Amino acid sequence: MERVNLNEKFSKIAEHWHPYIVGELNDNYIKLAKLKDDFVWHKHDDEDELFVITKGTLFMDFRDKTVEIKPGEILTVPKGIEHRPRTNGEEVFVILIEPKATKHTGDLVTERTVEQLEWI
Repeated sequence: MERVNLNEKFSKIAEHWHPYIVGELNDNYIKLAKLKDDFVWHKHDDEDELFVITKGTLFMDFRDKTVEIKPGEILTVPKGIEHRPRTNGEEVFVILIEPKATKHTGDLVTERTVEQLEWI
């Protein structure tokens, strides 16, 4: 039962789109990531994802619409829904809460896929 200082943890993240684990909650990981520019279209067939924005504005593209998420707001992406997170060029800080089995880019593997998650 140790507290986690989010500002300290975010300061340790140098690369964009690379999630790091900072905690566990039941069968979920709590992850932090810094995002900038566009990510890849992907989906998670078996897991929902929760995005909590702490800094910047995230745009979540879906095939039929785009949702804008600002600091202090959350967005849940239901399992099986294709999505692409992106920013308008500013750096965005996000907390992700998702099942431990969730793969970074679902079944899609690209050069940006993080296959081995790390704790910070």
